[in-house]
Amino acid sequence: MDRQTLTDYLLSMKGATEEIPFGPETLVYKVSGKMFALVPAEGEPGPLTINLKCEPGQALFLRDLYPAVRPGYYMNKTHWNTVTIDGSIPDSEILGMVDDSYDLVVKGLTRAAREALERL
Repeated sequence: MDRQTLTDYLLSMKGATEEIPFGPETLVYKVSGKMFALVPAEGEPGPLTINLKCEPGQALFLRDLYPAVRPGYYMNKTHWNTVTIDGSIPDSEILGMVDDSYDLVVKGLTRAAREALERL
């Protein structure tokens, strides 16, 4: 998966926005003001990575299953994974992880925020 495909998918999520609250080196994807993904900006060294929110048990399972999934870099390691996009994980699995992260964040929104999101 390349950066553009990943970015397009992240921004296709209902109500998703791209922001740079931590400086130009990290792109933060939010829904209703809550983070669901973080991606290093283009030009940052190393392979493409993405930080995604995850249920704690699922986070551990994915780390055991894929060497390219590690505890979330600079994040709460119980609830976040850093996924290196190096071809070792099928694209469909990565997109599923994105979906799970987005859904977890939406689930945690207030009822009013979820209803507003549904109206988009």
